[in-house]
Amino acid sequence: MFYLVLLAMVAGFLAMRLYNVLGKRTGHEQPLPRAAEDRAPPLTLPRSKTDVAPEVREPFNRNIDPKAEGGLRQIVSAEPGFDVSRFLDGAQGAYRMVLEAFWKGDEGTLYDLCTPEVKAAFSEAIAAREAAGQVLDNRLVSIERAMVVDAQVQAREARITVRFDADIAAVTRDAEGQVVAGSMTDAVETHDVWTFARTLKSSDPNWKLADTDEV
Repeated sequence: MFYLVLLAMVAGFLAMRLYNVLGKRTGHEQPLPRAAEDRAPPLTLPRSKTDVAPEVREPFNRNIDPKAEGGLRQIVSAEPGFDVSRFLDGAQGAYRMVLEAFWKGDEGTLYDLCTPEVKAAFSEAIAAREAAGQVLDNRLVSIERAMVVDAQVQAREARITVRFDADIAAVTRDAEGQVVAGSMTDAVETHDVWTFARTLKSSDPNWKLADTDEV
């Protein structure tokens, strides 16, 4: 009788332990559905690569106006190798080269960097300056900022507009070398808006200055 009672006690103890184990969640079970108001919002799955708009590879977002992002994405879509950072570096170099060529009257350099329309406008200004016997003694002190403010794609032509905030020391001299305007000691804040154009998927990788304006 004693052994029967002992076995019954052991069986009861094991049953209780089994209940305690099976009756608790271990973290590996399939979660139970929760009430609608308690459910987490549905997970949005990533779309296939063909549906995902290409990202603009530009680490410095402060140098891109939000309204230009759509056009830049179109350019990246047509030419995945396009990089906004490198473009801005090149645009700043072109800004300096075009200004210095115009100041010196170097029309050969302007021909390489500008569209025919812009080149013609520069040539006209250079001719008028020479006719007046004036010489520009200007110097680009610094480019404080270069920012993409607009980008568009029409047919195969891409156009990117960049605003340049720069300091320029400007002096105009007469035929005798006398200063008639400006000062080399006082830099002037200049705000130029230049548009560069290029035919997408062209064998020519160079962008050319297609329009100039001031703010």
